[in-house]
Amino acid sequence: MHPRAEEFRNCARERYDFDPDVNEFEDGTKTAADAARAVGCDVAQIASAIAVRAGEDLVVCVTSGANRVDMGKVAALRDVDPSATGMADPVAIRETLGWSIGGVPPFCHDEAVPVYLDETLVDHGTVWAAAGTPDAVFPIAPETLRELADAAVVDLAEE
Repeated sequence: MHPRAEEFRNCARERYDFDPDVNEFEDGTKTAADAARAVGCDVAQIASAIAVRAGEDLVVCVTSGANRVDMGKVAALRDVDPSATGMADPVAIRETLGWSIGGVPPFCHDEAVPVYLDETLVDHGTVWAAAGTPDAVFPIAPETLRELADAAVVDLAEE
């Protein structure tokens, strides 16, 4: 197992008493479509953790792979000007969350940040989320993901 995926698994065990079934795929899971193909699920079941800058804050939006995050909705949730909302800087992501783009899990972050869970994800029995690398994912029930990430279930999807 890749050391970063192992680090995620150990963190989940120690912090949350959750033992993720980490699956690694040689061809990668960099995009939601790649992950869905590798896992053999619908792209809507991919829980993509997107780090977003909202004013001075960094937040994590866990969205369905079938959707794009609506930055205007994030701005409204955070009560910031929409022009102050966008994709977070890769350095800030690494420094704040402890993970790099493409492998950001929905929980086990270095710093506590607000986490928002796309309401369309709760319609599935199982979703698949990144496990610390662009090649590793793990299955999880959306309600368990919500609990472990201390996430608010909201409408995040672009119309």
